[in-house]
Amino acid sequence: MPYRILLLLFCLLTQFPSVILATDPVKIKKVVIDAGHGGHDPGSISPDRKVKEKTIALSVALKFGKLIEQNNPDIKVIYTRDTDIFIPLDTRSDIANNNKADLFISIHVNSVKARSASGSETYVMGESKSSSNLEVTMKENSVISLEGDHQSVYEGFDPNNPESYIIFSLLQNAHLEQSLQIAEFVQEELGKGPVKINRGIKQGGLIVLWRSSMPAILVELGFISNPNDYLVLTREENHDKFANSLYKAFSKYKKAYESNNGEKVAVKNPDSVVKNEKACSEKSKEIKAEEKTQGVTRDTLAEIRRALQKKSNIQNKATPEKSDTTKSTLEAKKKSKPISFRVQILAVTRPLPEKAPDFKGERDLKYIKVGIYYKYSVGEFSSKEEAEKELIRVKKKFPQAFIIKVENEN
Repeated sequence: MPYRILLLLFCLLTQFPSVILATDPVKIKKVVIDAGHGGHDPGSISPDRKVKEKTIALSVALKFGKLIEQNNPDIKVIYTRDTDIFIPLDTRSDIANNNKADLFISIHVNSVKARSASGSETYVMGESKSSSNLEVTMKENSVISLEGDHQSVYEGFDPNNPESYIIFSLLQNAHLEQSLQIAEFVQEELGKGPVKINRGIKQGGLIVLWRSSMPAILVELGFISNPNDYLVLTREENHDKFANSLYKAFSKYKKAYESNNGEKVAVKNPDSVVKNEKACSEKSKEIKAEEKTQGVTRDTLAEIRRALQKKSNIQNKATPEKSDTTKSTLEAKKKSKPISFRVQILAVTRPLPEKAPDFKGERDLKYIKVGIYYKYSVGEFSSKEEAEKELIRVKKKFPQAFIIKVENEN
């Protein structure tokens, strides 16, 4: 009887090997490389106003991608941008999601008011555990202010309001372990490169990471605001060194990921996420001391909204009921709020002179300051239909122009 069973198994294995034995090894097949900022969004700018983050990020991204392609012909490298163009944050992550990428790496250059801050750091999705993390997170997310309908695309998220980041502390990244793994390799290799100071792995509520459905990291190569980092970041030969460091880190991650057959990998040094936080904050007196915030874990956005709604209901109950007179006064004020529609043509980080060439001859300009941006617009209309007519004209000069609604500006 045992011989018959063995004979039957042998026949099955030889007749139908694909059914019994076929298990394709897990491989990294697609990598998305995201060069931060671009187009009318320069990112961080050097103190002498000569060098822009977008230029450095693109240079390193293309060199990094080329190394992957040359050494791994079976891997497809996808760039969110390979020229100097503006790509919205949601589009960047959509490119990765739609291509079913196995890894997302966003490349940036840092900048803060304190010139003493120096070194490289890598961000994974998570709660911004200190004011310095939050400062970087808000800077990178502020790009959405340059996008047209960002209030609806990002569900009312305000990149300049720290309270908006509460929602990120309620989210879990399903790929956190893998993200931490490659982040650790990146910091390990960058520490051997042209910028020696290793600021470690940080967590932040970065939109471009939050929306990506695969392991994802955001790398800050150095501080363009620091004199020493600036000299390193602006030299072309160092861009090759940065790219080489990133490639070595990628190769280590690829080997670990594929040898584990795509399973979650253990982080060699989990404390590295915050290990350099204290040392780095001391390098910048203008960066506030760590401010720990309470984090609550939720699984879905629906649960988050319910939690926030519950908080709102509690606050409403605690507010004393307004008198009829107060209510009528508020209603009258609400009805009297002037609403206008304008055509936004550009957004910059500093006010421009009235006849600046950036305006391409446009007159009667107004601006609204939103966070660090001065958002310039032309025209003022009582209806959206009128603004749409003006938009057709303006788009001939400013193809990326769009309509904004201004309510109760005064």
